[in-house]
Amino acid sequence: MKYFLNKIIPGLKKFGLFFFTITTFSVHAQNAENIIIITTDGLRWQEVFAGMDSAIANNNKFNQGDSAAIYNKYWDADPLVRRKKLMPFFWSAIEAEGQLYGNRNAGNKINLANPYWFSYPGYNEILTGYADTLINSNSYPPNPNTTILEFLNKMPAYKNKVAAFGAWEAFDRIINEDRSGFPVYSAFNKTGGSNPTIAEQTINKLMEDSYKPFGNEEVLDVFTHYGAMNYLQTKKPKVLYISYGETDEWAHHGYYRDYLHAAAMVDKWIGDIWNFVQSDPAYKNKTAIFITTDHGRGDAIKKEWTSHNNKIADCNQIWMAAMGPGIKVKGEVKTNQQLFQNQFAQTMLSALGLVFKPNRPIGEKIELNQD
Repeated sequence: MKYFLNKIIPGLKKFGLFFFTITTFSVHAQNAENIIIITTDGLRWQEVFAGMDSAIANNNKFNQGDSAAIYNKYWDADPLVRRKKLMPFFWSAIEAEGQLYGNRNAGNKINLANPYWFSYPGYNEILTGYADTLINSNSYPPNPNTTILEFLNKMPAYKNKVAAFGAWEAFDRIINEDRSGFPVYSAFNKTGGSNPTIAEQTINKLMEDSYKPFGNEEVLDVFTHYGAMNYLQTKKPKVLYISYGETDEWAHHGYYRDYLHAAAMVDKWIGDIWNFVQSDPAYKNKTAIFITTDHGRGDAIKKEWTSHNNKIADCNQIWMAAMGPGIKVKGEVKTNQQLFQNQFAQTMLSALGLVFKPNRPIGEKIELNQD
């Protein structure tokens, strides 16, 4: 289109025929037809917006005896350069085409509404919009609240076109797979059902034979990612949820090098997902992507970066990013404002032009499609 205008308009003007105004519009002003929701467990806003933390990387307790390698890969004195070294897709494509929220250094704040500051309550809040104080344990039974995934799967336009992949075994309960009626592949669940394809058989076998540093409760992110990516490419869901877990697990171990590598890999995989989406006619310019985390981590006392709960300062501080149809291009949002995790569910549905009306009080949508 740009080529056409550049070539034709000068010709029209030459002959005195250019007497109207060309008005351009962005695809981002439209509603999305599909949505991909991505979470990476416990990734701090501090690294997202400022990159590697030298105070942690310099600590021999956390750098795994490899501070030189961490510095070579991720360090720069300028935090804007640092963050792009860690998460280049975030700070190129999403910054240029979408929105990023949660840089508290710029006064842009997102907090948890739930009082617990750990995973199950956080994922419930993201997916239901309701900060349920009864959900007070990671071992809580199947979620009594309706997620937006379940809500969408009940609509004719999305029925049997919803799927979820989570590295952590708890997602069967968080999403309430038995009641929701769509596939939830969590931890070491095999993909492909009773008749897996060759690709699915390969993923399943590699997962079965893999190193299991987190026991049977959580699989390495690479298997969650490629299971989800294969499903996206072959099954073409309209709604896909993916939850990566290594950013939380390596932090709990106190392994800052591996935590940073996990964050960088998630950034790379999000880029791969977006590049596929924009290359496929079923998804191109029709798909919104929404990225966030379930909770923050300690920072005021640096040694507490490994942990998170309501006894540790800063663990209720999070971030989010989004781009695609229904989402204006704003880049890094530096507006001085206070947002909450319970606003995400309504916000994600609004990108599809829908309104979530559960029988619970939920957070209001964040206006992603207005200046």
